[in-house]
Amino acid sequence: MYLVRDSSDTAPRLLFPMFILITLAASFSLIVIIHNSFAVSMNARIHQFGIFSSIGATPKQIRTCLLQEAAALCAVPILAGNLIGIGGSMGLTQLSNTLLGSDIPGRHEAVPGYHPLVLVLTLLVSVLTIWICAWLPARDLSRMTPLQAIRNAGELQLKRRKNSHFLSLLFGVEGELAGNALKAQRKALRTASLSLIFAFLAFTVMECFFALSGISTRETYFERYQEVWDVMVTVKDADVDAFEETDRIQGIKGLESAVIYQKAMAKRIIAEEEMSEEMKSFGGFSHGSGEFVTQADGGWLVDAPIIILDDNSFLAYCEQIGVTPRLGGTVILNQIRDVTNPDFRHPDFMPYIKVPGAGENAASILRQSGKEEMTAEIPVLAYTEKVPVLREEYATLNYYELVHFIPVSLWKEIKGQIGGMEEDSYIRVRNEEKASLKELNMVQEEIRQILSGKYTIESENRIQEYETNDKQIRGMMAVFGCFCILLAIIGIGNVFSNTLGFARQRKREFVRYMSVGLTPAGMGKMFCIEAMVLAGRPILITLPLAAVVVGYMLKLSYVEPGEFMAEAPFVPILLFILAILGSVALAYYLAWRNVREISLAEVLKDDTMM
Repeated sequence: MYLVRDSSDTAPRLLFPMFILITLAASFSLIVIIHNSFAVSMNARIHQFGIFSSIGATPKQIRTCLLQEAAALCAVPILAGNLIGIGGSMGLTQLSNTLLGSDIPGRHEAVPGYHPLVLVLTLLVSVLTIWICAWLPARDLSRMTPLQAIRNAGELQLKRRKNSHFLSLLFGVEGELAGNALKAQRKALRTASLSLIFAFLAFTVMECFFALSGISTRETYFERYQEVWDVMVTVKDADVDAFEETDRIQGIKGLESAVIYQKAMAKRIIAEEEMSEEMKSFGGFSHGSGEFVTQADGGWLVDAPIIILDDNSFLAYCEQIGVTPRLGGTVILNQIRDVTNPDFRHPDFMPYIKVPGAGENAASILRQSGKEEMTAEIPVLAYTEKVPVLREEYATLNYYELVHFIPVSLWKEIKGQIGGMEEDSYIRVRNEEKASLKELNMVQEEIRQILSGKYTIESENRIQEYETNDKQIRGMMAVFGCFCILLAIIGIGNVFSNTLGFARQRKREFVRYMSVGLTPAGMGKMFCIEAMVLAGRPILITLPLAAVVVGYMLKLSYVEPGEFMAEAPFVPILLFILAILGSVALAYYLAWRNVREISLAEVLKDDTMM
């Protein structure tokens, strides 16, 4: 993934924990909704089992009957669900191969696999989950006495009456009645509320996360480097000082420049008197950890990365910074950020070391520590704040790096003393004019032909990289979106289960209201209020939580709130809200349609309602 390219950005660290959180929330919600579904179904048959108990059925026989029914009901769905899950996993693997990573150089093809033991374990867990979810309500039902079961009307009752002042103020009597009904169903609707809260929170945070990540990726990578490179080639196991194809690559028609370079790592001691006054002002090396800075004789030992440029590119770099082009020395990046300022997106830079005065000889002593210490003294051509036009970052994790740029001809002379060279070399290519994807592909192919047969290479181009990044983000959003939608479906499914399952149990409630003058329109208003509260409460709870989470992410990434608000995903979040409201409204509409034609006489004749 190229979600965020800046190595200091913390957004990628939130990706995997968020995925785990959503998965656990979905699993927990599924277990609870299964339990509640069995409870609703079994409680609707209390009267029937009361009759069975009165003619001699034992509590054990009633529990066994209910568990057998649950087993018969769930056997086919368990098997079908596992088979569908296996197929879905294979489809997801194929999706990752084609949609998420088909254009990534050097990627490994994902191979679908499903061990039989995984299937056995999944079936065992599913059976155990179903058994527990069915056994708990079956146990409670079997403990009821025959008289309690026969007389039980299944009507939801409030243990303690409590007025709903807010709903009563807004909607009158219907609001008061709706509030009492919701309180009576509080336990049954708890899963729905939690699932909708988790779903909306996860979806909102996910959308904001990817919007924030897109801003960060664009600023720290694509916008930052869009004028730096068009094609990047990694030449595996190749030393730049032995690379013989430099002239052929730099001679490709239509190229503005082609830089062949390699990286090495050395050490250098910075003496107290070498530090700039600006660096001393924020404490010098006092903020450096032992991982990056160590006290040594004569000063502090710091990392000194070496960027080895081909000779032509080094001479061009000297011209770029206004130095007489020569191949006999190094150019030092004399820049360090204020390490006391944690804002990596808007850093403050200052000189690292003092620049020698006119007539003073400047040299940099590089060393490589090993079994025996090796050093090389290199003339310094210039100290600068400008870097070569490369797709490289400097001093991002280790702020105290002192970067050296040297020509390959000089490296041939000192590499035996320094060592520390990385295995691969790199080729950075820029076109003369703004190129299309087709033109960049042609450049890649020409370079590939020059290097084929002798080197193993990996190649990428800027436009393809941008398109691949967008494709990967869309794929990740699709995966996370499916999890969020799953949570919403769990909550909405619980709403449907409860509203339709309790419709029969609430007939006695509505008969009582009708007897004192409540009209069918009034009942409809009650249902509308219940639906609005049930769907609106998770939204009202989630919005402040989401604002806190997003605010924390903004703080970590140092993105300005105004910049984020300009690209905030208001439309997807609004559509998700409307989908939740619409689904809950549909569930209550269907429940209201079932009870609106209540016959007072028929209900009074029904002994289960007495």
